[in-house]
Formats: sequence, C-alpha cells, structure tokens
Amino acid sequence: MCGIAGFVTPSLQGGAAAPETVTAMLSHIRHRGPDEAGYYLDDGIAMGMVRLAIVDLASGQQPMPDASGHYWICFNGELYNHLELRAELERLGRTFRTHSDTEVVLQSWIQWGPACLPRFNGAFAFAIRDAESGELFLARDRYGKRPLFYADRPGAFLFASEMKAFRAFPGFRFELDPRELETIYSVWTPLPDRTPFRGIRQLPMGSVLTVRGEHRALHTYEELGVTAEPFDGSEDEAAAFVRETLRRSVELRLRSDVEVGVYLSGGLDSSIVTRLATDLSPYEVRTFSVEFEDRTFDESSSQQIVASHLGTRHSSIAVSGADIAESFPSAVYHAEVPAFRTAFVPMYLLSRHVRTAGIKTILSGEGADEAFLGYSLFRETLLRASWNELSDEERKAKLADLHPELAHFGPAHQKHMAGLFRQFSVEQLPGLFSHELRYQNGRFAARLVRDRAEPFADLLELVRTTPDYAALSAVQKAQWLEYKTLLPGYLLSTQGERMGLAHGVENRCPFLDPAVVRAAASVNLRFDDGFTEKEILKKAFRGELPEASITRRKQPYKAPGSAVFKAQRPDYLELLLSDTELKQLDCVDPVFARKLVDKVMSTPDAEISTKEDQAFVCLLSTAVLHRQFVRNREDVMGTPSDAELKLHTIVDRRGA
Repeated sequence: MCGIAGFVTPSLQGGAAAPETVTAMLSHIRHRGPDEAGYYLDDGIAMGMVRLAIVDLASGQQPMPDASGHYWICFNGELYNHLELRAELERLGRTFRTHSDTEVVLQSWIQWGPACLPRFNGAFAFAIRDAESGELFLARDRYGKRPLFYADRPGAFLFASEMKAFRAFPGFRFELDPRELETIYSVWTPLPDRTPFRGIRQLPMGSVLTVRGEHRALHTYEELGVTAEPFDGSEDEAAAFVRETLRRSVELRLRSDVEVGVYLSGGLDSSIVTRLATDLSPYEVRTFSVEFEDRTFDESSSQQIVASHLGTRHSSIAVSGADIAESFPSAVYHAEVPAFRTAFVPMYLLSRHVRTAGIKTILSGEGADEAFLGYSLFRETLLRASWNELSDEERKAKLADLHPELAHFGPAHQKHMAGLFRQFSVEQLPGLFSHELRYQNGRFAARLVRDRAEPFADLLELVRTTPDYAALSAVQKAQWLEYKTLLPGYLLSTQGERMGLAHGVENRCPFLDPAVVRAAASVNLRFDDGFTEKEILKKAFRGELPEASITRRKQPYKAPGSAVFKAQRPDYLELLLSDTELKQLDCVDPVFARKLVDKVMSTPDAEISTKEDQAFVCLLSTAVLHRQFVRNREDVMGTPSDAELKLHTIVDRRGA
C-alpha cells in the first residue's frame, strides 16, 4: 500500500521548483507510506510515491521503470493475483527483475495496454508515464477501494491519492462546492467522480484517464455488474460454492511478506473472514476490535465469543465519547469529506492501535452486505415493492420482523410505519425507489446549503444515463446504488481506507473479490425470499462458527453522534456556536444552521431525531474541513508527522 502524487505542467520544468514541489506533495501523504519514498521527473511532468512495503520488501521500490525506461509506474495498492499474471506474462516472453506486484502491473500494461485492467484482481490506483509519447495514464480498481483525485487547472494537471497533497502545489487553493455539498448531505457520500471541493474530481471506479497535453480521455474499462446467471445446483451445492469462492478470496489476500491481521466486529461477515484466515494463515491470527464505553453501541461480548471459539490472539481498544471528540478533527482531516456520523473516528483510533501492534495489513468484512443483501434496505425494498399485493396481516408480520431491534418499528408505531411504507410503495424519484425512504433524512440535511437546487439531480442523471440500469430489478438497483455511493464514498474510504492509511495500515476486503461478487449474484434470492438475512452465507459456515454468530440479527456498526460534542464541548465546537465562525461557511444557510445547532445543543439527546443528529455531524465536519483546507488553519488541522521523507528513488530526466 502506498500513496501517489504528481503533476503535468510546463511551468515547473526547470530549476529546483519541480523536485521541491513533488517532495512537498508527498510529505502531505507520507502517512500512507512511511517506509520509503521516491519521485520521477521529466520535462513537464513529476510523479512520486510514498511506500508501505508489504510485497517484495527488498526490491519493490518506486517509481519503477521497465528495462528500457520507456514506461514508468507509481502504483498504490495490491494486485492479489500477481503470481498467476506473472506466470502468464513469462509464458508470453516478458522478463522480470523483481518479485513485486508493481512490476506485474507495469508488464501487464506493456503487454496488453488498458485491456489488462479487467484481468486485475486487486485494490489499486496507479499512474503510468509513457516517456516516448508523453502520455500519462491514471487507473482505479473496479470497486473504488483505492482513491485517486485530480485537479485540471489552466496550465497544470494535478493528481494524488489524497487531496491534501494539492496544497503543496504553488498557487493552489481549496474552495468548498455548494452543489457537491448538497449532494453529499443528501446521499451521505460524494457521487463516484465528485469531491466536496470545487475543481477537484476523483477518478471513478473501474476507469482509466489518459492525459496528453491538453487532451483528456476518460474511459470505463469495466461497468459495475450486479447480475449473474442463476446458480445451477441445489441449495447445499450453492452453499459449498459460496464457501469455496470465499476461501480462495481470503487465500489470495493473505499473500504478503508481512503478517496479516483481521478486523473482528463480532458480526457474521468478519467472523467468516476470521474463520477462513485461521484455516489459511501461516501465522497465529491476530484480531482487532473496538469496544465502546457506551454499552448501547458495544459488541465486545460477540467479539470475545468468536475470538475464543477460533483461538485468535485478540486485542481491542475501548473508545469513549471523549476519545471521539478529541480525535474528530484529525479523522476529518484524513477523510477529506463531510461525514454524517462519527463511526469513522473509532476506526481511526483502531488503526493506530493495529499499527502500534506491528500489523501493516488487515482483512475486513466490507462488501458482504452489498453482495449478499445483508442490509435491511434490501428487505425494505422487497416489502415496499410488494406492498399493494399483500394483505394487512402479511404487512404487519413483515413490518414487525423487519427491525425488531428498533423501537420505532414496534407495535406502538406500526400504524405510522404502515402509512409510511404505503406512501413509498410507488416510485417518486425515477430509478431511486429503493433509497427514497432513506433519502428523506438527506433532504433535511440538504437544507443546510444556502442556495439549494434539487439535491438528487446529479444522482438521477447518473442512473438515467447508466447502460442497462433500467432493466435491473428493484433489489439489484438498490445494490448498484450501494456499490456506487455509500460503499466507495464512505465505508471503503472515510470509515475504511483513509482511517487505516492515516496510520499506515492497509485494508483488504475478501468480499469484494470479483468472483465472490459474481457468486453472490448467482445465489441471491435463488433459494429464499430475501427476508432471511444472508441465508446462503449462514448455511455455508454453519458449524464452523459459534451458533450465536449465525443466529444473531445484524447489529449495524454505530458510534455516538451529536451527544458526544454536547457532553465534551471541544474547542472546535465554537465553529458552530459562534455566529462569527459560522458565517465563515459562506455556502451554508446561517439561519437554518443556527436553528439546528441551537436545537441540538438545548434538547435532551433522546429527543434529537436521526435526521437532526446526522445533519449536525455533517455541519460540524464541514466546518472543521473548511477550517483545515479552505482557511488553512492548523489549530484543527491534524497535521501530518514532521518526520522527513525517506527518499530512496530519485530520477531526473529533464532535458535528457
């Protein structure tokens, strides 16, 4: 795992400015790769990387050229099937000088060009420079596991694994984009190619961007797939198929020259990953968890049951409200986007604990709910879609079973919930039927933006223009939306990759192996009606996990929200409490923001609605982000380490 950064511009072609600039950019992201760094310069271009050494520790340095110096690569990520691809490339006559997956990526590009990308099973973002044609190629993995941002400015094209690297480029200034904020508040994440900042985009998942002079060409090399041919076999055979596919995925992700740990939440998905890791790892498996001081959010008893059953070497950290309040600005600094809840902060603290324990690489259960229909969202969608065909008794029974853990789904509220489901049984936002009920909370948060438009306009346009989207079923559309929005935009990034790499810890996600995603699509709703959570997945591992792990209802990972800030009153809360500070957010409606803040601060926690709590956290994280990036104030910066870059590779071909 690494971080990359660079620029294409004629303005820094000579003198000392180019090496100083690229070095400064890398310094801002050195937390992603504290082991070593390097950069490549040529006329009009600079690109560099910071390395977290995991595969081929001795000879995997970057930037890496081919033998002729024609191509140069800066690679961020891991290619899990690099051994298989290396063997194929060697049969085709290609020779290798290292054992690194980076060289496999480079040789694959030389052999097949962009056609190599669908062959890759990995988590990656990379830059390849063609020194003869002058072209720069940027590519990102199919599920958006690794980030890649760019800013296309007059006379300069910038790119980096994290946007904070851009602050080192001469004359660059950050500015929040109100239109993008409105979308983020509504959908809870940026859209696939967006960021909260004006003029900065991210390379969409499954895409490659070609840069040559003033020419830009963005190409999707693989569309997101949520369909597959139905599994042709019995239910027992389907369970065995799923288990074997997951076993192979974990086996691939255990390929490493360093020890690999596991995040253990206590839920089904992380328990499955842990089970398989204990079977396949050459090491004693080490598991890591978060415990909460507030028992409402704590899952430590379930974590201990699984760790004890599987015999892992388990370690956890206890997180309090004070811990969340203290680390919130630093976590926001690494997330680089407003957040609607605080659950990413404990993950920031957990990754620090993992790195302190000597672990650089971790497996997690992310992607399982999207692939195997684990979220209640999917059951809600099925129920709403069939609402008008069900009897009153059937509706009551399914509503009661939908969220037994939530009080507002209980008997006292059933009439209200029935009315709500009836209201949303017919699509109102074309293509967004599955998410319409949830997006109501987003509409409330969108009122924070001063000059509002239709908050879902860009998302509506995205689904309208996506090939074959209209032909998907309601549940498949729900999956597609989750894969395109909340998964890459929050779970894999804000709560996942950015929090891990803040401390040099790489996340790997076995459930996001393409073969696992296809397997899930082939068995979903094939043997059950969708109202039993992950039935095939449970069947595949029944008897190998504690029965409590199989039978317990899903407990979503959550953390305390606005109550934390009310109780702790951190200094940065003045960003919202002070009218002078609040007015610095010129894209925010000061009247609505003041009403929201006053209500949250003066109302008992139990009387704050979910939408109000989420909007408050969105507003506070926006204010912190604004002060860090737009106002460039270090008092809430969460600044990177002062440690110097460990420059290993310096290549300067300017004027050659």
